[in-house]
Amino acid sequence: MMDADTPALPESDGLNIAALSGLFRNTTNSYKFVFFLALLELLKRHGFDAERPYSYTEITIEMLSAVWFAHTFFKLSFGTQDTITQKLDALGLDFKASESLHAREQSALRRTLAHCELKDALRLMDFVPYRLQIPFLEPQLREIDKGAWMVFERAMPAIVNRHFESARPLFHYDSDDWKHCSAIHWHPDWVRYLERHYTIIHGWASWHWLAYMQRRNPNTPGLPNKLFPPTKRASLSKQSQYWRQILTGAGDKPLTCIYTGAPLSADNFALDHYLPWSFVVHDQLWNLIPAPPAVNASKSNHLPSGDHLRDLVDLQYDGLRIAQRIFSTRTFERFTEDYITDLHLPSTDALLNYGELFNAYARTVEPLVTLAVNQGFTPGWAYGSDSQRLSWH
Repeated sequence: MMDADTPALPESDGLNIAALSGLFRNTTNSYKFVFFLALLELLKRHGFDAERPYSYTEITIEMLSAVWFAHTFFKLSFGTQDTITQKLDALGLDFKASESLHAREQSALRRTLAHCELKDALRLMDFVPYRLQIPFLEPQLREIDKGAWMVFERAMPAIVNRHFESARPLFHYDSDDWKHCSAIHWHPDWVRYLERHYTIIHGWASWHWLAYMQRRNPNTPGLPNKLFPPTKRASLSKQSQYWRQILTGAGDKPLTCIYTGAPLSADNFALDHYLPWSFVVHDQLWNLIPAPPAVNASKSNHLPSGDHLRDLVDLQYDGLRIAQRIFSTRTFERFTEDYITDLHLPSTDALLNYGELFNAYARTVEPLVTLAVNQGFTPGWAYGSDSQRLSWH
């Protein structure tokens, strides 16, 4: 029975929607989610072409490219029994996504994967294309021991192909012999259904995928935004404008970089996510500070040394005091709303009280740093050597 909170799927005459709704029942690893979402992506990219075969190789590449962002870039846990991340790591990919994260990055990742030796990764196709179809063929599978490792998988292609028109599973295989299967062929009725209801079906599958990953990453911030390859990073123009006006308003006593002590210039700075964007996946001002471009590039997605926390608060406090002076009350309140909300401060007065602000940052940032380290982000970053840092003064 479907959970009351589970999104419902559209009905369709002649198609077993109940079987589709049961695809992810009793799922203990990520394979079915990633496989089905990869199939949806391939269908969409190829214009819902039901005539072309979809090869195991291209499906595997699509699965690995989706997992790369969640596992390597966002450092999510897939669970101890899940091997898809191990297969991805074993490829030793020479690929690094840029901070801008444009949609073309995933295309580049797919091309990189296509040149890899995928023999071990293709083992994912030994079971998931067959296990996914069980709900559509329950009567035909009553005599088959589904728990028998590889016995069930070896029997499945012939059973599916034999009952393809009568049972209407999602797809059939290019061979009755399990050893020679290398592609799937969609049932055209299902392709029409998926095309017509793509947004709903993708949302439904994503909902299940999120629920699975939430159980394995219970305290991870911004989890829904980490499950899929991002298409484009949001603009930081408003945040840059905020800090540019503050740096200009600092007057004769310029603010300084928290990592180097170098004076900050309103004409040449980059915005640094103190906690890496790939961990927090947001651009809130309380986590953004100006830094020299070279420093920001060097820091990348590392976690700063804990010694920099007070420096962060010092810079933010100075910036807030300047912002209160140069902005109208309404503009100041608009810029600082996220500070008060995310740092759990009771009022603007508390925000402008250094002791309360520091305590709020410590309560918020320190647990997040611990969680980020546990997920695999590199801690303790500091800019250059001692001599390099001193040269900025």
